[in-house]
Amino acid sequence: MAPASSSSERQPGGPGMAGQRISASSSQRGFTLIELLVVLIVAAVITGMVTLSGSPSPDRVLRQDAERLALLLSLAREEAQVRGAPIRFESDSSGYRFVIFRDRQWRTVADDGDLRPRPWGTETRLLIERADGTSALEFGRDMVEAPYRVRMQRPGASVTIVANGLGSFDVVD
Repeated sequence: MAPASSSSERQPGGPGMAGQRISASSSQRGFTLIELLVVLIVAAVITGMVTLSGSPSPDRVLRQDAERLALLLSLAREEAQVRGAPIRFESDSSGYRFVIFRDRQWRTVADDGDLRPRPWGTETRLLIERADGTSALEFGRDMVEAPYRVRMQRPGASVTIVANGLGSFDVVD
């Protein structure tokens, strides 16, 4: 049988602790001001990194806009063939739209949500390079047209949409 322990050998937190005094520094240990400041600084640095990496670069935004426009040009080409009416692409520095020739005049395409007028996110300049020298993009009933390039420019960035004349639109840097 094990000998009974005396009151001087009691384990901390045992049943005989009721009459003993515990010092404040050993039972109420918290964070120091320095530790809290370090945690706040680390959190601020991580938040800043996430914010910077979360905002897309101007080059990436321009490329996404060019890819969207390439898809819309392809759609406009197909719509012109299906509807049997010419569709023209028009743009300025603030936005772009597609217009259709109906009732002997050009009208904004209003019955198609995809070909609706859209603003550019940032001022954008388009340069259309065609072999015949015209600066208009007009799609009609023809299945084959002359190849052309559409250069999209923004401050410090440029990207090109290449149309092969057979309905393929590719974005190149």
